[in-house]
Amino acid sequence: MRVIVAKPRGFCAGVDRAIEIVERALETYGAPIYVRHAIVHNKRVVESLIEKGVKFVEDLEEIEDEGAKVIFSAHGVSPAVWNEASHNNLEVVDAVCPLVTKVHNEVKHYADLGYTIILIGHRNHVEVIGTSGHAPEKVIVVESVEEAQKLAVPDPDKIAYVTQTTLSVDDTRDILAALKERFPNIVSPSKLDICYATQNRQDAVKALAKEADIIFIMGSPESSNSNRLVEVAKANGVEKAYLIEGADNLNGHLFSSDMVIGLSSGASTPETVVLEVIDRLKEFGADSVEELDGKEEHTRFPFPETIQFTSASSS
Repeated sequence: MRVIVAKPRGFCAGVDRAIEIVERALETYGAPIYVRHAIVHNKRVVESLIEKGVKFVEDLEEIEDEGAKVIFSAHGVSPAVWNEASHNNLEVVDAVCPLVTKVHNEVKHYADLGYTIILIGHRNHVEVIGTSGHAPEKVIVVESVEEAQKLAVPDPDKIAYVTQTTLSVDDTRDILAALKERFPNIVSPSKLDICYATQNRQDAVKALAKEADIIFIMGSPESSNSNRLVEVAKANGVEKAYLIEGADNLNGHLFSSDMVIGLSSGASTPETVVLEVIDRLKEFGADSVEELDGKEEHTRFPFPETIQFTSASSS
């Protein structure tokens, strides 16, 4: 039984940055540190930080400590959340991924020019909710080709689009084609919104699908990019493609001695989870582990030498 591991996989630069911000905040200020929403969509990461003294909340109203320190997750938030933090006298660090911040800035730019902004993405995803909040009266979320074809806007000649960062070029291609057919003058973002890590991981799974009989993607059910990797594997001919959170989800009855097993992980999954899955597969009889050739990633996002919380009212 052979195991082939995709490359690249796992943590992206935005996730690395967000987690390190939380850990440095703990070192500097001590517990408790609050985080609005899961800092990244991974159960293992969240549980590890809880053990260190982080308290995760979905609503700022859950924070009862006056002047508490809170970190906004990598997915980004709307101005309304900043206003709520100010009203509640909270001290804030924003750990939003810089790629998400870029999309926020594009939305504000087009809104200031009076454009209707089409946001291609999943309307219930926390990133999309945060992005929409930067110009709620101007943003229309589009999830499908059908929605794009039926779309009505105030001025068809004054329309722009942005995308959820955790979609890939493949995810948006058909929707964009429908939008451009309906609105020939639609304005594209100045730079591609698609996250490099999302695209690279999907390309790696496509390569993996050429070799594997069965593919396991390690990630949380809440992780948009992890779920999409499963879809990519299936779309590329691997019907037995599964999302798992870790080694405990593996069943030895799934495997045979002549099987080729492919592994990858979402952008918020620690490499330790991959290694644990490999160890479990060895217990089930895997006698060969190799890594596919893939794109090297060197992207790193800067963050301050020291983590300085600021009053939300001054942001």
